[in-house]
Amino acid sequence: MLLHRNANMLELDMSGNGMIGTIPDVMQKFFPHIQHLNLSRNSLSGAIPSSLGDLRDLRVLDLSNNELSGEVPKGLFTNISELFFLKLSKNKLQGQVLSGNLNLGKIQELHLDSNCFTGKIANEPRKYNDLMILDISNNFFTGMIPGWISNTSELSELVVRNNSLEGRFPCGPTLFTFLDISQNSFSGPIPSCLNLQYVKHLHLGSNRFTGSIPNSFYNLTNVLTLDISNNDLSGRIPKFLGELSNLRILLMRKNKFHGSIPKHLCQLYNVSLMDLSDNSLSGSIPNCLKNITEPSYLAFLKRTISWYPMSSSYYYNSVLQRWQPAYVNNQGFETQDEVEFTTKRLFLSYKGGILDYMAGLDFSCNKLTGEIPQQRGFLTQLRALNLSHNHLTGPIPVNFSNLAKIESLDLSSNGLTGNVPSELIKLTSLSTFIVSHNNLSGRLPDMKAQFGTFTEASYEGNPLLCGPPLVKKCTTTNSQLTNPSDVEEDNEKWYDIDMAYFYGSSGSTNVVFLLGFVALLYINPYWRKWWLDLVEDCMFTCYYFLYDSVSWFSMPFH
Repeated sequence: MLLHRNANMLELDMSGNGMIGTIPDVMQKFFPHIQHLNLSRNSLSGAIPSSLGDLRDLRVLDLSNNELSGEVPKGLFTNISELFFLKLSKNKLQGQVLSGNLNLGKIQELHLDSNCFTGKIANEPRKYNDLMILDISNNFFTGMIPGWISNTSELSELVVRNNSLEGRFPCGPTLFTFLDISQNSFSGPIPSCLNLQYVKHLHLGSNRFTGSIPNSFYNLTNVLTLDISNNDLSGRIPKFLGELSNLRILLMRKNKFHGSIPKHLCQLYNVSLMDLSDNSLSGSIPNCLKNITEPSYLAFLKRTISWYPMSSSYYYNSVLQRWQPAYVNNQGFETQDEVEFTTKRLFLSYKGGILDYMAGLDFSCNKLTGEIPQQRGFLTQLRALNLSHNHLTGPIPVNFSNLAKIESLDLSSNGLTGNVPSELIKLTSLSTFIVSHNNLSGRLPDMKAQFGTFTEASYEGNPLLCGPPLVKKCTTTNSQLTNPSDVEEDNEKWYDIDMAYFYGSSGSTNVVFLLGFVALLYINPYWRKWWLDLVEDCMFTCYYFLYDSVSWFSMPFH
């Protein structure tokens, strides 16, 4: 990295330039008054030079998305008194950066995610007084969450996802707007004393929480994302979840919920992802789910930050006194929302703005019964629908052909009957289609459009299905419609026989038998003699029978 001295330089943004090498150890010499330094999204390696701690006027430092290693110099926290934004995400940094001997000073936003940091979070609230956003996700932090986390007045976004934290999450008055403690080992019941009034994204998944959903969730009036999946929660799904009118993503998979799916969930008109899979839910799928429509606004755009001086006119010799953050999207978050969802039989992670365009429903691996709702317009915006491994019966709805955006449709391992509707050929976005292990019958749709890409595995376990891509070919018998209404409409019977085929096969069978019999008599003299004697005996028997009969009728009556 080649640098030239510029004592008046206040802002230096060299992000996303593919730079390699190390960060120069003489930054203070070249830019003594720098206030905003952005070297993110490069390929810089080596350690963070301790000389960065000599940049006393530095307010914003972004070194994220590089290959930096080693420990974070303590001078970044202790020497730079005005630093309030520090982002070191996605590097290879290590050490016990949040241990008790560290003072964060005036730092308001601290992003340490996706590194190799270890140790515990110090329980010294005075050192974190100004902290508003803390992201330490995807590291190796251990221990318990200290009490100050839930008792600080400024902290609004906390992301500790994917660490080894344990114990119970502390209660307190902190007004979180973004809380992600997923993929840890937190235990006990979900705290009912958390202040959730302003939470928009709540991620509690992949922990060891037990008990039922607390009544305090009734206060989640602003929530967009609610993830409580992969825990040991039990009980029934509370009806008040249907009153969370802003909810966009509801993830409850892999718990022990039982009972029916509440009809109140049909009131979630803005929901786009709903995952209730791997529970013990029973009953039928609510017909009213057809009321769920496509969300009318974008909710997951990342907040974009640009830093600009309060006064746009200044002389090079003047020292900038204050910087102000400008948000391109004031309703967004610096921390991007991230959820996991199964589609196309793959369990994938989706992050950020893509969530605005995801629409999926997963009720698989439950005990649901009854037929799939037939209402026209049923969830027409869906991109993924998984109803597999239940006890559903009845036909595949023909109006599934209205799911114009569907990419993955899994109805396997149920008790569905009837044929596979040929109207589904209209689903031009469909890339995964699985109806295996049902009781389906009849001819499969023509291998056109997307259906030309599906293999035999999509239909296995349905012995009455026929036609490509299956090896079993269709005859007139097994390709007839088996739906009684369809039979009546077409004035046909399932047992109708092709008479030309019947006579042809019968005649050929008789000819083959006769030729085989003649060949046997010709080859074996014993059987030939036996056959001729049998014919002779039959002839004599018939002769005397006829002779006696005629003699009896010719006798005069007395």
